[in-house]
Amino acid sequence: HPALEEISADSTVREVILSGGDPLMLTDERLRWLCDRIADIGHVERIRLHTRLPIVLPDRITSELLEILTGLRPQTVVVVHANHGNEIVDDCAAGLKRLSMAGFPVLNQAVLLKDINDSVDALELLCRRLINVGVIPYYLHQLDTVSGAAHFQVDVETGRRLIAELESCLPGYAVPRYVREIPGHPGKTRL
Repeated sequence: HPALEEISADSTVREVILSGGDPLMLTDERLRWLCDRIADIGHVERIRLHTRLPIVLPDRITSELLEILTGLRPQTVVVVHANHGNEIVDDCAAGLKRLSMAGFPVLNQAVLLKDINDSVDALELLCRRLINVGVIPYYLHQLDTVSGAAHFQVDVETGRRLIAELESCLPGYAVPRYVREIPGHPGKTRL
């Protein structure tokens, strides 16, 4: 497996991110195999999984999955992707609570979307519901400029105003960082 060989050969790699296709779409057996191979690489300190499945298929958060994620030598970090507080209800809220109670950090990334969550009320509901199940609202992304999505675009000044309003009604840990991804930059750019 070339990716595992490359990670193993580069001692500066401290965190491995499983994303770019949802890692929880793997069977438990395949996910365990992959995570165990990564965990065998001594310099890897964290395995981060980016997933939308706890939001759209909460039944995926099984005791078997939690056993895989809590049994790893590297620290597990799970990043979920919810955009509106109306997603964080019922079985989704219960699944997220099971993830957070497992003892590893669970963070949320949302995308600022016109007519979906571009109001302080919508964002405050999202952040409150996340915090109440143990999920930290980590990032609010400015929508990437992609073909076919212009109707969801919110201007940056509106995004900044919304974050300022959230800061006045939520505790600091419940306010996400407002960011943009810029091609070629090593990380997120704070707005």
